[in-house]
Amino acid sequence: MSDPRIIAVELDEDSIGWRSADVEQERRIAMFDLVENNRFAPQKAQGDGYAGPYRLKLGCVENRLGIQISRSDGTLLDTLILALGRFRRPIRDYFAICDSYYQAIRQATPQGIETVDMARRAIHNDAAELLQERLKGKIEVDFDTARRLFTLICALHIRG
Repeated sequence: MSDPRIIAVELDEDSIGWRSADVEQERRIAMFDLVENNRFAPQKAQGDGYAGPYRLKLGCVENRLGIQISRSDGTLLDTLILALGRFRRPIRDYFAICDSYYQAIRQATPQGIETVDMARRAIHNDAAELLQERLKGKIEVDFDTARRLFTLICALHIRG
């Protein structure tokens, strides 16, 4: 039986630092939404035919993303290491636009907030497409799953 989805996600607390309330809320929402609706299908076949559901643990070490993929019972299946060099700029741009967005929420007109939010979504969408490209042949994810995973990758890069 195939069930290609994530049922739990965890961030390696050693990989992340202090987070503002806004960022922490965005992280919680991304994690909740990711578990509620996703498509996550590792392309490496398991000897016993296991095909989900999966538990993930994301961590960042030396500018690499570690994705630990486990069975529903927690048994480790695989760890994918993904170089993050191509994500440096999207992460930096996303942090900058998020800062602008949080400031706009507090000070700008509704039209100003909408403009910044559109820019934020565009950067987020581009980064999600890049993530899908980088995972190609390793893990099949849909666009919304890639967006939420990118949000969590960003959470791993926040430094206090």
